[in-house]
Amino acid sequence: MRPPASEKDTRGAVLPAPENPVARVVVDSPLPHLDRPFDYLVPAKLHETAEPGVRVRVRFAGKLIDGFLLERVPKSDHEGRLTPLERVVSPERVLTPEIAGLARAVADRYAGTLTDVLRLAVPPRHARAEGEEPKPVPPEERPQAPSPSAWDAYPAGPSFLAALRDGRAPRAVWSALPGAIGWADPIAEAVRATLDGGRGAVVVVPDGKDVALADAAFLRVLGPGAHVALTADLGPAERYRRWLRLLRGQVRAVVGTRAAMFAPVAELGLVAIWDDGDDLHAERLAPYPHAREVLGLRAHRASAGMLMGGYARTAEATQLVASGWARPIAAARTTIRSLAPRVRPAGEDAELAKDQAARQARLPSIAWRALRHGLDGGPVLVQVPRRGYLPALACRHCRAPARCVLPPTRSTQDVPPHGQGTFPAQQAAPRLGTTLQEPARQAGEAVEGPRCHGPLALRGGHAAPYCRWCGRVDADWRCPSCGSPRLRAVVTGARRTAEELGRAFPSVQVRTSGRDGVLAAVPAARALVVATPGAEPVAEGGYTAAVLLDGWALLGRADLRAGEETVRRWMNAAALLRPGAELVVLGDAALPAVQALLRWDPVTHAERELADRAELGFPPAVRMATLTGPASAVRQMIDEARLPSEAQVLGPVPVDDDGQERAMIRVPRAGGAALSAALKGASGVRAARKTPDVVRVSVDPLDLI
Repeated sequence: MRPPASEKDTRGAVLPAPENPVARVVVDSPLPHLDRPFDYLVPAKLHETAEPGVRVRVRFAGKLIDGFLLERVPKSDHEGRLTPLERVVSPERVLTPEIAGLARAVADRYAGTLTDVLRLAVPPRHARAEGEEPKPVPPEERPQAPSPSAWDAYPAGPSFLAALRDGRAPRAVWSALPGAIGWADPIAEAVRATLDGGRGAVVVVPDGKDVALADAAFLRVLGPGAHVALTADLGPAERYRRWLRLLRGQVRAVVGTRAAMFAPVAELGLVAIWDDGDDLHAERLAPYPHAREVLGLRAHRASAGMLMGGYARTAEATQLVASGWARPIAAARTTIRSLAPRVRPAGEDAELAKDQAARQARLPSIAWRALRHGLDGGPVLVQVPRRGYLPALACRHCRAPARCVLPPTRSTQDVPPHGQGTFPAQQAAPRLGTTLQEPARQAGEAVEGPRCHGPLALRGGHAAPYCRWCGRVDADWRCPSCGSPRLRAVVTGARRTAEELGRAFPSVQVRTSGRDGVLAAVPAARALVVATPGAEPVAEGGYTAAVLLDGWALLGRADLRAGEETVRRWMNAAALLRPGAELVVLGDAALPAVQALLRWDPVTHAERELADRAELGFPPAVRMATLTGPASAVRQMIDEARLPSEAQVLGPVPVDDDGQERAMIRVPRAGGAALSAALKGASGVRAARKTPDVVRVSVDPLDLI
């Protein structure tokens, strides 16, 4: 269908817009060598709606694809004929200049593309929510300010609030106090001070349970209608509806999980992140940004304040304090001692002298006493590092790890030539937990051909072992080394612990909180609460006692952040206790992590952690990137990348049995931008060549070791 004559001149060309007829558009393409704006002609019919920030459809490489209109300019540097915009998807200006600039900075920081960051920053369009009439904004009627303020317990707290209220940009690393004060009310008061100063606030927390706690605190401190909460479980329509309220300026405060770090809050005055050491703050999608780094960039670009809070402290936050970029906020030692629990390590020499069996027992007598006495006054908490029932098994006779001896559900040797039949019926993958009918085999008899080799586990006390990789049950398992059919537990999970405690305390209710169901809160009635790290519910009035089991499982992990993560998980659980309540930790008192918990001194532990990483050359003392992919592709990319002169290449080394290798590249902190630019350029060259092998680039990843 030909357009009306008014849309074209006498030669059939599209008439350009009367003003700024050139639109610069970022197209929805993940290819690194296309990571730049492209110029398009704005037709006269789209002059009114094609404004910066709207979603558009353009023709690119012969296809119609989506894009964002970044800006309109009078002319283009392109000498040829410009392709016109096809249409404006929606007149809603969903990409603000601040978020566009932030997305560009994040892409450059993590050696990614602007398109990948915009997928994280701007939610998918929901037409019905966008077309709804905006609700009228009620006049702000805030409740009376809390008195006394939760920040009065911190010497620098009142001055921090005053700076936010006066429109300044304070940056602080906050060590929160344990006990009834909690963390949500102080953050809500900081947001209130920011709103009183006429600016907006963005608060990012790890998960939905924390969002619910903060949402309730914001409602108490800010009043109804002053903020929105963003979580993934809202559904696309409601989430987009709340996001639009921020975009349109109807509310100026938001709390949510990591996606909220890009929330379009106007006149930003404060960004806050709670528990920045939680790995849920690290994005799983390219370019894998961390919420702490994104919020730091945003605070710097917007001249806004920043608050990083937690019961423990990360090495990254300590680095910001050491550099002078942020100031610490902590309570006096006398205040900390009055609110902290009484920590008892189960490995104390005096306790072992009284109870020699405590060296081998999973729950020594000191832990039983703490649970029994705590139950006299209310709920007690038991933290178990592993979920499930018995997630790891071994042969009872020879102690060899119990692994699946069944053949794989499918093998590439069984794949028929293309177009010549299908897989045999017996090779179809069974449902998870079903028993595979295998030919009878004798004790110790090896299975012909390849085997699964996955770890075996138990789902219950009367269940047969199943493989955690292929999901099949092997009721006839025998140890390939000694032929014994008997198994023993190597690691005990939360459900098995709850079962054991239920038998030991038959008159007490046992409640579990973990992956199968997270409890947000529990009443003050006596109960045993068994939870995995991060899933501990808040108890009304606080827990009367707690036991932290299997400290070796946390401290013994092959992870650069094992010590820091252990302190974080322990302190998050210990902070839920009543002041002076007994806390038993199963760990050697001489370990630095246990000492940090004993003294409630996460700052010293974090400073030691930062010093150790600086000596070894690990982040945050340096910038480090990893390249993961096929061996030949990783080596080729290292050879072709124009790395900074001070770059150090470590590896590559194999990471699995499929030929994947990983290399690490280390530069001083000042060379981080040059390293990211070099790796992005190398990725662009590979993409332009249409190289089939993919190399994953990750800058400062959490899982270095």
